[in-house]
Amino acid sequence: MSVDNIKCEKQNSEPLAIDFFSGSGSVSAALKKAGFRVAAALDIDPNAAVTYQLNHPEVKFFNEDIRHVNPQILLNELDGKCLELMAICAPCQPFSSQNRKRDKRDSRIPLLLEALPFIEAMRPKYIWVENVPGLGSSKTIVSLQKRIKSLGYSFNEPARIDAANLGVPQRRIRFVFFAALDVGGCEAFETVSNLKLDGKDVRFAFNGLKNLSANDGSSADPLHTARKHSDLTLKRLSAIPVDGGSRSSLPPELQLACHKKLSDNSFPDVYGRMRWSSPAPTLTSGCTDVTRGRFAHPEENRAITLREAARLQTFPDDYQFHGNKSQIALQIGNAVPMDMAYEMFSRIIKFNEGFVS
Repeated sequence: MSVDNIKCEKQNSEPLAIDFFSGSGSVSAALKKAGFRVAAALDIDPNAAVTYQLNHPEVKFFNEDIRHVNPQILLNELDGKCLELMAICAPCQPFSSQNRKRDKRDSRIPLLLEALPFIEAMRPKYIWVENVPGLGSSKTIVSLQKRIKSLGYSFNEPARIDAANLGVPQRRIRFVFFAALDVGGCEAFETVSNLKLDGKDVRFAFNGLKNLSANDGSSADPLHTARKHSDLTLKRLSAIPVDGGSRSSLPPELQLACHKKLSDNSFPDVYGRMRWSSPAPTLTSGCTDVTRGRFAHPEENRAITLREAARLQTFPDDYQFHGNKSQIALQIGNAVPMDMAYEMFSRIIKFNEGFVS
């Protein structure tokens, strides 16, 4: 079926969306909450695929490499209806400043461009791309802009948006690129990058959760289980001041040998505690490991739990995760904060009356 002979039903009962590189499904959850129907989603990770399908069983899900999927297959899922929004959250690791082993030959770098055949075939009214800020200075985004411009899309300048400004209890600077088949949609989306909603902090996110010691858990919530720490790690944590303390407070005998050779400004967040009255730092796939960042509980001598990490990413408590602890941490750390995405998608619905019948 070619672009020209796609017959769109203008009076869709609800706007349609497709979620590429969906991971565990936080973007799809946000789309659904905002009023979209997610027609299809795609991700290559098998564990994230199970998580996705546990939470979005009604969505046609493709656990495939995007390079091996024929756009016609997804086009069929639209059943002749127009696609309002295509969400694209390609792997961010090739562009991340946290990735100290970045390689220009990384096969994931061009994955974002693999969405172009789907854009050409489906002609979504809107394209939403989310990634790390490093994508904004890459050749990849320039190539995407050139191609979609030739397809008739207008687009705004990529925005740097802090999730904390959109009601997420976490500082997470993201690159957001928005394109539309009408200039007005892009102009309206500009307001999103300037939003500053009421902030939420770590105390808000952890409210109601059981206090835990290391290697302790909650029988009511398997995700709220503290990891086991060595005696030396527990000594270090007990020496770090509560509510925002850092490893700079460690006495010489408790400092790591590798840290003694570094200034306090080198990896300062390692072994650091979160602060109750502030948003959490950016979560990563190592978000339950105190050796990977400022991921220690504000006052308890332990790393944050998977439940606490999920709340900082604004997953609801009834969201189900599949996999072992490290696999779940990867899914949570890689996710787009659901509330951040929801605030954007809900405004897309509102500023375009054509999205609703």
